[in-house]
Amino acid sequence: MEVILLERVAKLGQMGETVRVRDGYARNFLLARKKALRATEANKKHFETQRAQIEANNLTLKKEAEAVAETLNGQAFVVIRQAGESGHLYGSVAPRDIADAATAGGFTLNRDQIVLNHPIKALGLHSVPVHLHPEVDVKITINVARSAEEAERQARGESTIASREEASMDDLGLEVGAALAEAGDVEM
Repeated sequence: MEVILLERVAKLGQMGETVRVRDGYARNFLLARKKALRATEANKKHFETQRAQIEANNLTLKKEAEAVAETLNGQAFVVIRQAGESGHLYGSVAPRDIADAATAGGFTLNRDQIVLNHPIKALGLHSVPVHLHPEVDVKITINVARSAEEAERQARGESTIASREEASMDDLGLEVGAALAEAGDVEM
């Protein structure tokens, strides 16, 4: 199916171009989200008469997105999740969770704007791209931790997994030492 793009679509084309796409992609994505029109003669004429207004609206949206991008770029948001001792999450952090964390941080983001190829399944700092406009992308940092204190330590650059392992080894050493002292083999 041939469509006229109403905005820039990644890996497809610029606004105003007539491109050929698969029927399902056109019906289910481009036409449904008002990113394109069917390339009929009537729609081509309608687009040419409305082209200046569409470009002006696109420019306004781009400027708004750039203003948000200036404040959002490089921001860090904390997501608290339960995880095992090795740092592997019991669940995962999905785009919806990231959008909720950003909204709690004072930015209005939709989960569709979060570009996450696969869910986050480990503790730590993760760089995540955000698609604010077809021509404006920024990166934010998601700090996935077990608690707020752990998130602060991760933000400072400390490895929280190693410190937990060291603490558990110290506890194990004390327990072994106490057991040996109790048996009378070692003095403490």
